[in-house]
Amino acid sequence: MASASDMKGFFRQKKKAAGGGAIGKSKPKKSTSFKKPKQSASYGTDQVQPTAIISHGSLDLQDDYDSNEEVLRQFDMSMAYGPCLGMSRLDRLERAKALGLNPPKEVERLLKAGKVNAECLWDGRI
Repeated sequence: MASASDMKGFFRQKKKAAGGGAIGKSKPKKSTSFKKPKQSASYGTDQVQPTAIISHGSLDLQDDYDSNEEVLRQFDMSMAYGPCLGMSRLDRLERAKALGLNPPKEVERLLKAGKVNAECLWDGRI
């Protein structure tokens, strides 16, 4: 087993002397100025915001949808009727009915009318 004196020699640490070998107070380093990012989302900045995310060739910030689409989006978000990825809204509705989960009648009416988007909210986004 190694003795304590052997360990001190093995793990010897050397102190760096400040100011070229003189022992004393070290000089403070010059502070580097903080650089702001080129694109910032902070409050009160004049910086330009990054462009919006584009999905399927159109802006992904569409909030102008009607009440029918809102009902269908609520159906997509509800996990009570099972997952919606990889299937159309109508297929999900039929599966929920077959499993006895009682999906809303209004969703069925909207999907059978055919004037709404048949794909779920997450289609092409995940």
